[in-house]
Amino acid sequence: MPVQKLEISPVGRVEGDLDVRVDIEDGQVVNAWTKAELFRGFEVILKGKDPQAGLIVTPRICGICGASHLTCASWALDTAWETEVPRNAILARNLGQLVETVQSHPRHFYALYAIDLTNKKYKNSPFYEEACKRFGAFTGTSYELAITTSAKPVELYALFGGQWPHSSYMVPGGVMCAPTLTDITRGWGIMEYFRTNWLEPVWLGCSLERYEEIQTYEDFLEWLDESPAHANSDLGFYWRMGLDIGLDKYGGGPGRYLTWGYLPHEDRYQKPTVEGRNAAVIMKGGVYDSFTDQHHMVDHTFTRENTSHAWYEEGTADVHPFDRTTQPKHINTNDYEGKYSWATAVSHKDLGRMEVGSLARQLVAGGKHGESWQHYDGLILDMFKKMGGPSIHLREFARMHESVKLYREVERCLREFKLNDPWYIKPTEKDGRGWGGTEASRGALCHWVEVEKGKIKNYQVIAPTTWNVGPRDGTHTRGPIEEALVGIPIEDSTNPVEVGHVARSFDSCLVCTVHAHDAKTGKELARFRTN
Repeated sequence: MPVQKLEISPVGRVEGDLDVRVDIEDGQVVNAWTKAELFRGFEVILKGKDPQAGLIVTPRICGICGASHLTCASWALDTAWETEVPRNAILARNLGQLVETVQSHPRHFYALYAIDLTNKKYKNSPFYEEACKRFGAFTGTSYELAITTSAKPVELYALFGGQWPHSSYMVPGGVMCAPTLTDITRGWGIMEYFRTNWLEPVWLGCSLERYEEIQTYEDFLEWLDESPAHANSDLGFYWRMGLDIGLDKYGGGPGRYLTWGYLPHEDRYQKPTVEGRNAAVIMKGGVYDSFTDQHHMVDHTFTRENTSHAWYEEGTADVHPFDRTTQPKHINTNDYEGKYSWATAVSHKDLGRMEVGSLARQLVAGGKHGESWQHYDGLILDMFKKMGGPSIHLREFARMHESVKLYREVERCLREFKLNDPWYIKPTEKDGRGWGGTEASRGALCHWVEVEKGKIKNYQVIAPTTWNVGPRDGTHTRGPIEEALVGIPIEDSTNPVEVGHVARSFDSCLVCTVHAHDAKTGKELARFRTN
């Protein structure tokens, strides 16, 4: 049977500009390419600007995780300027990022991912009718409740940042807010509403305390059978339906996973340095190599970008972001043997291509590396090993599993504020290099900034999307989603829902495209992708 070439443009509910080409043979994908067709350009925009321009510009890179970009931009300047950051400010930064992610996870599951469970391809599943009732877009009982309730956590963000999205309350040296006891009390009420109206009764079907008792795959299966409330919760229902329709059978990926770690501890990172960050974050960073079953420490110096198959005029060598110049090509053609994407191929200089995201965070959380006080959670790693490795089913479960631990960290932040202590210490601006890393809801995010003569000489951003949707690299190795697409079954090429499953299990990002026009003629000058 000849190879069938299938172009999907765009892949909806993942990245508005993400195109996918797959080659299908005997009902199975045998090769794949992911293509990001709109140029983002923020690195070009920031060159020559005031160093603090990154605080305003980079949160606009993404419409749903601006706090993560603002966090990176702030820490990048903090490390470049050698600032001191008060503990209240560290807590306030963490809180903003936490509630944004707590909001993002249910919105990803219900609005971007679970509605695929209502696809007619699954009409023969005994779970199909109930899936349509719960997860149908806009009308589903769980869909409507989860989307509306998930709006609550960012109300707490607005108490600190003044608005959501695109607040700029995080600045080098701290934060530009000073919450009152009333604000903290309101924050508790907001989060309690989220917990008692969706997280416990709808998603878990149990208390947070009961769910936190689950430590192994066997514990989870026992929990599932323990009570009809557990089995029929949205989590229990999704798990059972996913197994029934085979979501645990495909969508693996490259088999190596990276997280920068996130949430600096308020008492361990008040004088931030790049070198001291790994030992100061609550959620530890690292790499998990499933081929050797080993965990490794991670450092930004391991990062390499390659533009061999991306539309840039920068040669074919692997370079560290500090050494990138971001020279986009002016004439772009689709050449799957040559250049075919605006995304670069990002890799670890020793271990190669990496998957980032919730699955990566949880696999690293199960490692015994790092500091003894840092967060440890072995559940997802245990499930990974006992279920035969990665799949879209486990990847999505890992994302939603985070909701409970992040909720608990929000509670801890609210308890730890000392309202009469400082929130900001004015820094001394200077030339230098800085790096800020964190975890956005969809994976590893980092900013590199170089300041020279009081201006930005170079600003580089590697978003989670870049890691996951990047094209082939200089050795022609496929990117993570490209690799995950290979081997998936597609019985009906007119309804390739499996391709969407794979892409959406990696990435929760919605794209906003900025069109630049000439003010006099109205002629479009450029398009910029914000991912």
